[in-house]
Amino acid sequence: MSARDLLVLGSASAVPTRFRNHNGYLLRWDGHGLLFDPGEGTQRQMTLAGVSAHDVTWICLTHFHGDHCLGVPGVVQRIARDGVPHSVRAVFPASGAVYWERLRHATAFVDTAVIEEVPISGDQAVVATAPFTLTARRLSHPVEAYGYRLEEPDGVTMLPAELAARGVRGPLVRRLQEEGRVTAPDGRTVALEECSVRRPGQKVAFVMDTRLCQAAYDLADGVDVLVIEATFLDEDAALAAEYGHLTAGQAGRVAAAGGVRRLVLTHFSERYRAEDEPRFAEQAAAAGFAGDIVIAHDLDRVPLPRRRRAAARRRQGG
Repeated sequence: MSARDLLVLGSASAVPTRFRNHNGYLLRWDGHGLLFDPGEGTQRQMTLAGVSAHDVTWICLTHFHGDHCLGVPGVVQRIARDGVPHSVRAVFPASGAVYWERLRHATAFVDTAVIEEVPISGDQAVVATAPFTLTARRLSHPVEAYGYRLEEPDGVTMLPAELAARGVRGPLVRRLQEEGRVTAPDGRTVALEECSVRRPGQKVAFVMDTRLCQAAYDLADGVDVLVIEATFLDEDAALAAEYGHLTAGQAGRVAAAGGVRRLVLTHFSERYRAEDEPRFAEQAAAAGFAGDIVIAHDLDRVPLPRRRRAAARRRQGG
């Protein structure tokens, strides 16, 4: 299987700092590269991270505040300049189409035809169904904003002992996986569920600028990795609510409620100092999240956790 990981290209909020660039997150997934919220400077951050325009197959914008989209012109023009041959799907809130158009054609350049625009609207939108499902949910922010959830279909883990007991071997195993049932050498019909257990597919969610809302909880439900803003510490919860953001503790509550495996906190306000960083993790944990917590830093590579174990097979009979 190809690499699956998250490259953090930027982790600041509205104002970049000496150590944190504006937003940018590249999720690498089996040859696909989903670039979320490319803020100003993303093109340079990609170079520093060792990835190129050819690695991008999706551009997904949560909303049209500058720290989440001002990198679009550079990324698009680099896609054109480097002659990227494959389609690049650009997903963005339909209500901000005028901003997308300005960003997409911000300056004079030799354009490319590979950008496929996918405007989204409503409370929920299914953006793609293969080779993964990509779903967008509307969040709670002063401008229309969406979170994204990527899900791999569940698979199966074959059980060698059960296959052997039924005489299913060699090419018959592949046929059983593809067709769901085969005829064994002794003439019996063997069904896939007799010789396998379900293997849960991997899931990742991106929840950027938002207040606490049901959509944030729904996006995070059962995911392996949750990339979520933690713009403020808990003592600044009033500011968070005013500006439409989350605190570290609120991000931890969302992750705990969803049974998230790895929590990636990001989008930090410039008001906090480096020595404040441990407090973000402490407040997320104090809110009830007991899993792995990552404080995002620019150019970090965050691997997906190992696959969940396949579901135990129930024995038939008494």
